[in-house]
Amino acid sequence: MARSLTPTKPRRWTPPARAGRLKAALESRNVHAEVLNYCRAELLDENYFHAVFESTKGVAERIRLMSGLTADGAELVNKAFSIQSPILVLGPLATESEKSEQKGFANLLVGLFGAVRNPLAHAPKTNWPMSEEDALDILTLVSLIHRKLDRAKKVVTPAA
Repeated sequence: MARSLTPTKPRRWTPPARAGRLKAALESRNVHAEVLNYCRAELLDENYFHAVFESTKGVAERIRLMSGLTADGAELVNKAFSIQSPILVLGPLATESEKSEQKGFANLLVGLFGAVRNPLAHAPKTNWPMSEEDALDILTLVSLIHRKLDRAKKVVTPAA
């Protein structure tokens, strides 16, 4: 069969679909696997609102699994990461810096639930627009939180 001598036009690159862009951006940031575990289906549906919502619910679920607590939101965080009688610790809490990191992480978690998860849970999707940039930033924050949780240890209390 003879080959055509007519040059073919080079194929023009077209950007991937919205969800594909977000997933690629998350992968380029080496996002924690737990983020995608909770919102992969929503990303495939290009549903940023629910992807962010599910990923933040996943943080609370992971803290419950790690701590054995059943609470939610600020109550869960304050019990799990308290300074006086913590259930989970990021470090030995021997220095002011270690205590400060523990408090700051707890504040970050409470902020994530208060500023992101709770409004998403109580407001219709039409009242809470979720841009690709906002979704990427929030999912990246959730990734950081999961990395911190990776190094958290459960406090073992001696039997009385």
